[in-house]
Amino acid sequence: MTEEVNSVELKKTGVENNGFVADQGSDEHAISGSRKSSKTEDQIFAIKLDSPEDPFPLKPYAGMPKEVLLHFSNKTCYKVTREILFWLIIIATLAIIAATITIIALSPKCLDWWQRSPIYQVYPKSFRDSNNDGSGDLKGVQEKIDHFVYLDVSTVWVAPFYQSTLKDYRYAVDDFRSVDRSFGTMSDFENLLAALHDKGIKLIIDLIPNHTSNEHNWFKLSRNRTEKYIDYYIWRDCQLNGAEVIPPNNWVSVYGNSAWEYDGERKQCYLHQFRKEQPDLNFLNPDVEKEILDVIKFWLEKGVDGFTVDAAKFLLEAEHFRDEPQVDKLQAPGTVLSYGELYHDYTTTQIGMHDILRDFRQTMNTYSREPGRYRFMGTESNDEKTVAKTMLYYGNSFIQEADFPLNFYLFDLKKDLTGKSVFDSVDLWMKSMPKGKWPHWTVGSPSNSRVASRVGTEYVNVFNMLLMTLPGTPTTYYGEELGMIDNATLNGDENVSDKHNPTEYAEKTPMQWDTSANAGFNDGNKTWLPVNKDYEEVNVEVQKAKSDSTLNLYRDMVRLRKEELPLHRGWLCYALNNDNVFAYVREIDGLNKVFMMVLNFGSTTTTNIRGQIEDLPARAKIRLSTNSANNGKSVELNSVNTEKGEGLILEYTTSKPLHSNAAFKNQCFISEKACYSSAFDLLYKNC
Repeated sequence: MTEEVNSVELKKTGVENNGFVADQGSDEHAISGSRKSSKTEDQIFAIKLDSPEDPFPLKPYAGMPKEVLLHFSNKTCYKVTREILFWLIIIATLAIIAATITIIALSPKCLDWWQRSPIYQVYPKSFRDSNNDGSGDLKGVQEKIDHFVYLDVSTVWVAPFYQSTLKDYRYAVDDFRSVDRSFGTMSDFENLLAALHDKGIKLIIDLIPNHTSNEHNWFKLSRNRTEKYIDYYIWRDCQLNGAEVIPPNNWVSVYGNSAWEYDGERKQCYLHQFRKEQPDLNFLNPDVEKEILDVIKFWLEKGVDGFTVDAAKFLLEAEHFRDEPQVDKLQAPGTVLSYGELYHDYTTTQIGMHDILRDFRQTMNTYSREPGRYRFMGTESNDEKTVAKTMLYYGNSFIQEADFPLNFYLFDLKKDLTGKSVFDSVDLWMKSMPKGKWPHWTVGSPSNSRVASRVGTEYVNVFNMLLMTLPGTPTTYYGEELGMIDNATLNGDENVSDKHNPTEYAEKTPMQWDTSANAGFNDGNKTWLPVNKDYEEVNVEVQKAKSDSTLNLYRDMVRLRKEELPLHRGWLCYALNNDNVFAYVREIDGLNKVFMMVLNFGSTTTTNIRGQIEDLPARAKIRLSTNSANNGKSVELNSVNTEKGEGLILEYTTSKPLHSNAAFKNQCFISEKACYSSAFDLLYKNC
């Protein structure tokens, strides 16, 4: 039989009746006879599917056999549709891949956790006492985690809590892997860390690699010349002239007098660039560096999120041990007893020091591979006028070092404050910083007078506004969000051990939580330092209840910084500075919203900012002021009034950003450049 292409053979065995057959009387016998006489072999029916004469034309139906399905798949209408859908899927897939690659390639680097939030520095001995022994502890810090949440800060830096000989400063470490009993236990630390992480808060701690205490086991083994530990410290022969020790050279301690101390057991002198209880480690011995790297690993495995490396510039000394040059060459050598009387060419920033820090960095990087768990590293090194040395801690484009060195230059601002002096401090850092690096700002620390006492209480809010609106990461020392002051009466405390510097107690007074006895620092009968007398007005409880308080202004500024793109990753451009005012703008490419800060560090004045910048609009809105009564008002930019210590965050729109103005080319800086696309509401980097 001749078969046609568009025919389907339906092959059946026997005859089937899948329908209902009614009772047909006598016909039943006829049918039965017919069935009996029917052949049982296969019967084949050829049906022409496309024939108009088909009595029952075949259409697609559910459960059709493969042969029928294949017939329909070859029809033109189905074939074309299938081809179109196939290529549409291919094109869409390729478009998605291309768009993903483009977005990744054009997207700017995301800000990391240590860039997004201010850092809040806690001095644990003075923060909160949980067991009423008069001294703050780690459980006390944990009790006050909600304060960090209230401030909307997500990075906390806890000052040293290691087992230590020095009862106050903790910088003479007896054991790098233990918590001092006055602060609690290792379990207390682990609980604090877990509680912080549960709230989404990162924890930074101090690393003190330059020295240990003279009670550390390493030092005990070194002084008795135990193998391996013999040169863990810097030992040199020195002469005895009766009771007088003649040191090997003229090196002087940071705290004055010779940097050498005679040890009667070893019969040699050891180097201490700080106190005699803090002998310097010898980093020329590779075993010493390995010990410190193991300490870093120990705390990283505990889960800490980063370190600040203390006294970084002191890590290495010159191997030749020559006398350091005198500042006054005519001064009699025997009278050189003060640290400032020598140039420290052989005891700081030696060749190889940065290699050690890079090893620290590389060790931290091995723990930074997990997404979202980058380990931060900062360095502490106050190089004062030689700011170029400080900038070396950033590393370079090929070798990573610190995420940023700590910036102490705002500490130099005293009572002779002006807008120009603040500008000079900011500009010094911004113009010295390598291109594309991230700045750091702070006005308080455990070893510097509080800003309220250093420059005046009327400038507390404006300094907080400065920190929160400059590019980079601000650090707030505990209590600065309240405007706490020093307790100057502690400077002459005769009961302080000679191991401590009593002038550094003034800025360590207990945190002022409420109006209860001891300002809520504890519920006991004593505090390790007296509480400031102003605690009934200057405390967290009272200031929380006042909408225009220093605390709530600080909180508002943190939130504004976090919410507004130009404030946390935009350009910084100087607008003007004079004896009274320092003004600057923050702006970002593609966004016509601009913020201008007008900060008064002098006397009440009126400033014509529009006279300095031609393209400014006539008016701007006060987004935030240190005087809350001015919030939301509109000001003329050719006549901006500011009172002594007042700060304004102005908001305006413009299509002519200041950083594109040729006249301000050398007055603008950018760290993490990004451009905003209003059409897609996203950031990109090529603009």
